[in-house]
Amino acid sequence: MRTADVRAWIAERRAANVFHVERIPFADLDQWGFEGATGNIVHRSGRFFTIEGLHVVEHDGPHGDGPYREWQQPVIKQPEVGILGILGKEFGGVLHFLMQAKMEPGNPNLVQLSPTVQATRSNYTKAHGGTNVKLVEYFAPPDPERVIVDVLQAEQGSWFFRKTNRNMVVETVDDVPLWDDFCWLTLGQIAQLMHEDETVNMNARSVLSCLPYHDSAPGALFTDVQLLSWFTNERARHDVRAQRIPLADVRGWKQGVEAIEHEDGRYFKVLAVAVKGGNREKISWTQPLLESVGHGVVAFLVREIDGVTHVLVHARADGGFVDTVELAPTVQCTPTNYAHLPPEDRLPFLDFVLDAAPSRIRYEAVHSEEGGRFLNVRARYLAVDADEVTDPPPGYAWVTPAQLTALTRHGHYLNVEARTLLACINAAAAQPRGGA
Repeated sequence: MRTADVRAWIAERRAANVFHVERIPFADLDQWGFEGATGNIVHRSGRFFTIEGLHVVEHDGPHGDGPYREWQQPVIKQPEVGILGILGKEFGGVLHFLMQAKMEPGNPNLVQLSPTVQATRSNYTKAHGGTNVKLVEYFAPPDPERVIVDVLQAEQGSWFFRKTNRNMVVETVDDVPLWDDFCWLTLGQIAQLMHEDETVNMNARSVLSCLPYHDSAPGALFTDVQLLSWFTNERARHDVRAQRIPLADVRGWKQGVEAIEHEDGRYFKVLAVAVKGGNREKISWTQPLLESVGHGVVAFLVREIDGVTHVLVHARADGGFVDTVELAPTVQCTPTNYAHLPPEDRLPFLDFVLDAAPSRIRYEAVHSEEGGRFLNVRARYLAVDADEVTDPPPGYAWVTPAQLTALTRHGHYLNVEARTLLACINAAAAQPRGGA
């Protein structure tokens, strides 16, 4: 398929299937409900995921001896490890990837390019009573001789409690059936499509960020050993104590007929939807989703150091992370959540990114987050030139994209937003400047 035809193909797949998402009261949820003792939102089967409460105390000190923040919130608890798998195959000596035009109820445009397989264990074991997940046999388990990428990576630590998915790329020489909702694309084509708004979904971006990426840059500000030592120190100096609590006990949040929301109207909401999806394993269902209050901004500051491109990472602590701290973009937030704060309490570099002149922006696109759990959650992803930022504050460090790519071979180093931006920066490097 030509790259120019992909958007039309996605639109055709959207039109070829019946897709409908409607917000509903919690009382209209089918197979889901509020658990009597805890108030948690649970599925009758005990599978899939739950919406629970989380109590977090974060100390900026290794033994709870520094300044601290404390809060409570709803959180998604999904103990299952899902599969995010992309199948690769050479055509004419060029490696192609099998992408799927997949409907997710929370996608703003419903259908986006997703991995070949994107499924929880409950999905591919058919706990929902639906049909088989196509091509899952290549990934569960994979042929060890054909694995290109296989690593556990975390999802949003601010909304999930220790959620992990298996990110995989597996090559095949088989004749693979090509159903209507699938197409083969090269890495260069996908890189070009990553410049377009809301086209490549979060799970595909995460998997693609883990691909080995050739980088001929001669050096970095910090050696790999120095970078790992700095990161280990950041993990050691943060003391994050996160405890699951009953949803009914969460302070500062209120439950209505159609939503659970923060008393100040910030952060996010928990709500319910009814879904019809003609090409899904299950045709219709209801489920809870999380909806952000406002659109996000996710950005790397970028500068050249001795002729080598570096990005500014932030060692970010979140209550839902497995290992307390993961490397995040320079800026990662929903700006409206900080609009009420005085300038001294605003996030470092937030205003720098929001006020950036177009001439400073190396990469820009709007991407939405995982549509199976989040409703219309989108963020503006950016890479912004910042040659004047030579002495970043504690918790920030200049590293090369190649160093970050090497770290994606291991789980729980880069958060999902950083992995998206890394995939975008690698995509931008493969395209002419301004070629979006």
